[in-house]
Amino acid sequence: QGQLVESGGDLVQPGGSLRLSCAASGFSFSSYAMRWYRQALGKERELVAAISTTGGSSDYADSVKGRFTISRDNAKNSVYLQMNSLKAEDTAVYYCNARRAGWAAYWGQGTQVTVSS
Repeated sequence: QGQLVESGGDLVQPGGSLRLSCAASGFSFSSYAMRWYRQALGKERELVAAISTTGGSSDYADSVKGRFTISRDNAKNSVYLQMNSLKAEDTAVYYCNARRAGWAAYWGQGTQVTVSS
């Protein structure tokens, strides 16, 4: 059974940086496109960033472009989200998602990011 485990969430001041990690196990990681979503309290879950199976292409929500970078290491079965210039509105639970056409998707349990002074 596939599993995703996020880590790296923390309390950080505005303007600070965090790096989230997501470790995958139990499925063929390199065959799955990966995404980071976030859900703020009282709001719907939104897509933050996505990366292709090889890491050759990525895409970002307009709200994080230029500040966040998604990357992956297929040798380590891991995907990362580098978050810079954090703002209060980035406060949310961040979720890792793995998807592959015709196969069940996987979700992690989430990691809390709080941006506050």
